[in-house]
Parts: sequence; C-alpha cells; structure tokens
Amino acid sequence: METALPIRTSTSSMAAGEPAHSGGFYFRFLPQRLFPSLSAPETTSRLRQWSMLGRLKAQAFGFDQTFQAHRKDDFVLAFFKDPNVIPNLQLLSDSSGQWITLGTEVKKIEATNVPCTQLSMSFFNRLYEEDIVRDSGHIVKCLDSFCDPFMVSDELRKVLLMEDSEKYEVFSQPDRDEFLFCLFKHLCLGGSLCQYEDTLKPYLETAKLLYKDLVSVRKHPQTKKIQITSSVFKVTAYDSAGLCYPSRKNHEQTFSYFVVDPVKRHVNVLYHCFGVGDMS
Repeated sequence: METALPIRTSTSSMAAGEPAHSGGFYFRFLPQRLFPSLSAPETTSRLRQWSMLGRLKAQAFGFDQTFQAHRKDDFVLAFFKDPNVIPNLQLLSDSSGQWITLGTEVKKIEATNVPCTQLSMSFFNRLYEEDIVRDSGHIVKCLDSFCDPFMVSDELRKVLLMEDSEKYEVFSQPDRDEFLFCLFKHLCLGGSLCQYEDTLKPYLETAKLLYKDLVSVRKHPQTKKIQITSSVFKVTAYDSAGLCYPSRKNHEQTFSYFVVDPVKRHVNVLYHCFGVGDMS
C-alpha cells in the first residue's frame, strides 16, 4: 500500500502593494485555479457511482491580508460579505437542484476547526490490521442494518457510523476529526443513490488525490521535515431566515470546508450537497 502523501507546496503569490480592503479582508475569485483531482476521468466515474457527481465542487479565492487562525470567524464572515465572493461562490438550489450563487445576506457564521496533520495514507492501515478490510483489499461484508439515513452492509460502514459497534474504537475521536478522515468518510457514504465499492482502494485513492489538491505543505527550513501549512474549517452560514449555506437543510453529507493557505493567501472551498448525483 502506497503511503507517501506529497502535497501541493506553498509559495507566496500576492503581488506587492495590492490594496488592503478598509473593512478587513479583500477577496478575489480565482477561476483559473483548477482541481485536477475532481476532473480526472477515474474520479468522475467513481463520483458518478457514489451519487456525488455534479454535487461536489471545489473553488478557489485569494485574499489580501495575513491570515490569523484565531480570527477565523472574522475571516469567514468577511468572505461571505465580499462583493467578489457573492456572485461567484456556488451552491446547489434546494428547489431546482441547479448551481446558483448565495443571493442572500449572511448575518452569522460558524467555522469549526478541523485538524489537518496527516501526511501519510498509512493512517488507514488499521482497517487491514483489524480485519475490516481483507489483505486482498476487499471490504468485509456484514448483515444489513440501518443507521439513519444510511444502509450499513459492511464492516467499513459500521466503523464509520455505528458507535456501538465493537470496532468503532479503531479510530479515536481525534482521528475522526482529522480532515483526511472526514474526506474519506464523505466519499464512503456518498450521495442518496450511492453504489458502494467492494474494495477499499477507490476510496483511499480518491481521498488522497483530493487531499493533495486542497492542502498545502512546506519543508521546514531547519528540520527539513514536511509540514502542513493549511488551516481547515467546516463552515455554515445563516441569513435572517436561518441556515442558508451550504444548504437550508442539514445533512451529514452536505458540507463546506474552507482550506486556507496562509502563505499563498488562498482559500480552497470544498462543497457538497447530499442528493441524487449526475447519472449521465
């Protein structure tokens, strides 16, 4: 099993003398910033099978000032109020299922810290060690049960969803909080017509590609060790009527993560809305 996770390296890209925004952060949309992990044919095919195709999107924005993690709430609120974000940040309409822009004034946000420390896919080796996945890579099946709103038909989904299952403790709560684990779990659970994989490899490969695309690293100048430079937040926003982003409906598989690169001064937004993915 391949373990190395070489991730996008940070280099500063802000032009000197760019104007600061009087109200705090100034953002700009970066449509030229592509996310090859999402457009690769193999990923597209998998997302179609998992009922996530056309419902999972990544967008990039730049910002103009030094990012300070302890001011994340100010940063995220400024993001939603920025005139360059409002017409460009995309989400799925609850009514039409089409991609739209926010179209409402955000009054309040919640930005939850998501730890992002993992540099190796060996993080998931315990799935083999605990016989959740066989040496062949096949996921061990179990009798069907229901863990609302998901069908559980194998040991992997048991570990992901069922707190009273005997192997749930294989991943501690700090493990489960990790961004890499969150990505992996979201891909495993998929959309509303998800066809589950029989083997672990497609989930691991796709999580790894996405993680590398979103997260930045640098080599520490003294120790030469690779360090993750990105800060990750799970974000929700509210308007005067209540929850408005990532959707007006709460669901475990409807999410938005902001991955902030303080060196490049970029924020990558990973968005998914639970539903029926593109089948065509």
